[in-house]
Amino acid sequence: MNTETIAAIATALTNSGIGIIRLSGPEAFEIIDKIYVSPSGNKKLKESRSHQVHYGYIKDGGRIIDEVMVLVMRAPNTYTREDTVEIDCHGGAFIVQEILKTVLKYGARAAEPGEFTKRAFLNGRIDLSQAEAVMDFINAKNQYAMEASFCQLKGSVSNQIRKLREDILYQIAFIESALDDPEHISLEGYQDQLEEMVEKLLEQLDNILKQSENGRILTEGIKTVILGKPNAGKSSLLNLLAGEERAIVTAVPGTTRDILKEHIMLGGLSLHIVDTAGIRDTDDIVEKIGVQKAKESALNADFILYVVDSSIPLDKNDTEIIEFIKDKKAVVLLNKTDLIPVIKEEKIRSLTEKQVIPISAKNAEGIDILENAVKELFISGELAYNNEICITNIRQKQEIKEAYQSMLMLKKSLKDGMPEDFYTIDLMDAYTSLGHVIGESVEDDLINEIFEKFCMGK
Repeated sequence: MNTETIAAIATALTNSGIGIIRLSGPEAFEIIDKIYVSPSGNKKLKESRSHQVHYGYIKDGGRIIDEVMVLVMRAPNTYTREDTVEIDCHGGAFIVQEILKTVLKYGARAAEPGEFTKRAFLNGRIDLSQAEAVMDFINAKNQYAMEASFCQLKGSVSNQIRKLREDILYQIAFIESALDDPEHISLEGYQDQLEEMVEKLLEQLDNILKQSENGRILTEGIKTVILGKPNAGKSSLLNLLAGEERAIVTAVPGTTRDILKEHIMLGGLSLHIVDTAGIRDTDDIVEKIGVQKAKESALNADFILYVVDSSIPLDKNDTEIIEFIKDKKAVVLLNKTDLIPVIKEEKIRSLTEKQVIPISAKNAEGIDILENAVKELFISGELAYNNEICITNIRQKQEIKEAYQSMLMLKKSLKDGMPEDFYTIDLMDAYTSLGHVIGESVEDDLINEIFEKFCMGK
């Protein structure tokens, strides 16, 4: 693959101020010299120093296509560790495509999705976890997802996984050496040392798996469900958070019968909000279906906003909701503070054991307090964001789970007093699974599948 020079448009294919066409491969300089002409007409970019920018024109034969700036970068100090050229041209979609057509005409091949990053991986510049972090970084929808991806891109995951693999490999080598040369290497008392090491590894892997749930929330967003009785102000809250009239609001209880979905940003976090039908006993078939959907949505939620109408007393419907959210991450919003309250904050707090925030969805009051509460809960509180290592990828999480299970099997073998050669089987399984996280010993099909998800030109 590395004998070919690839090219692609690296910017969005729409009219913009600047467009970039990227080339990478052994013929990159030869190709650019066929289509680039300097103002003096005698400059050859192949002879220029690395990491220099050159002003000139892109031409096809005698036809000038555009006025450009060309960046020349020599291997191995490039993103792909190959000779690389980037053409900065005017950002008209037609112009950018014309230059790409010209580049391909003079010897380059059109790059596949993610092929530049794939070459960076295959040429050893980054490992597979860092390559996947590139995609997560590009697709980040909030500040925290961006920071988590950037930490992984810098090697936070790679470094810890490599350290774990080194520890495991040492144990494998020691056992194998002792079995091959028992006269000089004794395994006496070794089981106690290995048990201590296994407990330590299990703890580290468990911590990484716990942080992976944080990574999912940061990258995918918080699945949030608004619960409450009919006419508590759930739809008004959704409209307020969304900044537009997404839900119909009337004084008639039970207006919302189906679920409504909206994606919003709150405190720098992505929330996938679902507004649901009011929870109450009803004989209305359609409304009953809506209530059932509300409960199903809440079961799978990361976070629940329980909206309480502070102007009317609590009833059995509230009791049902309170019981439902006891084991869920939730905040109670004591709504309609613009009216005369009949429910005290202290009472609802004691019943729910959740944070209670007085709000008025009608007057847009209390949302700043809600924003801080969400940030505290999901960033610095129970789901603390750890910027040292944060697994954001399902594939990586599954491989770490496999390693964890292998270490559990080893722990059982130690407890059952199995022979030492059994230990190396589980150790090697854990070593291999962790290797898959960073791309060691992965199959070509998996590599191709991962990079096919990338955008063109990256």
